[in-house]
Amino acid sequence: MKLGFIGAGNMGGAILRGYLASGRIQHKDVFVCGRDLDKLEKLCTELGVNPCQNISELMDACNVIMLGVKPNMFPEIMPQVAEKYSSDKILVSMAAGVTIESISGFVGKEAKIVRVMPNTPAMVNEAMTSVSRNKNVDDEQFVSVFDIFQSIGKAEEVEEQLIHCVIGVSGSSPAYTYMYIDALAEAAVKNGMNKEQATIFAAQSVLGAAKMVLETGVDPVQLRINVCSPGGTTIEAVKTLQEKGFSELVEAGFQAAVDKSRLMSK
Repeated sequence: MKLGFIGAGNMGGAILRGYLASGRIQHKDVFVCGRDLDKLEKLCTELGVNPCQNISELMDACNVIMLGVKPNMFPEIMPQVAEKYSSDKILVSMAAGVTIESISGFVGKEAKIVRVMPNTPAMVNEAMTSVSRNKNVDDEQFVSVFDIFQSIGKAEEVEEQLIHCVIGVSGSSPAYTYMYIDALAEAAVKNGMNKEQATIFAAQSVLGAAKMVLETGVDPVQLRINVCSPGGTTIEAVKTLQEKGFSELVEAGFQAAVDKSRLMSK
């Protein structure tokens, strides 16, 4: 694989760093281009990868191309991509609201396209990424792309129509989780703990609870029941959260993200 990144900002850069750190690709086989040539040179020197002066140069060098630019940049960059696109190349897009069909409109209906929706924990190799492909990407080609996202956390193949749901449950949800952690920490501060220590206690508890769900295979509802001793502190907290509409608030936030994603795709 010769892997190219058109844009390596926060998300693209996190994926790039994570995949390099996995050791599954050699630095000499990675190419990057970007609008800010000074930042590009600095990044490529730091990571030991190849800078490209323009999209044309990168397209010539690579057979898997990550489209790491904002949705509003697609009308500008895609004609340049299309000019150099050939059937041996796979385009991988991480842009919210940009469908596989709309990308095909630039490069043709026979183009091989994969659409992904990672999240910001990619920066610490704990991303959750959905991966969707069109019919032109065969299993062997898909595995090579899927491996990139497995190297930076967990990945699941889903139908593209579920991407709005993915955005609600994982793409945007780190933000809701940060809110929960901060609220816990602020409550601890009000009870005498300093903010730095309180944040560690809250964040580690969220991390541990998440690992319990992933590694035990026990339903989250049962895990909650298991920790709620009758007449204890935890069940008192859970009852209060339920009375205050905790689940309904989370669902409302989720749905707002989903609805916005659908609107962006129109």
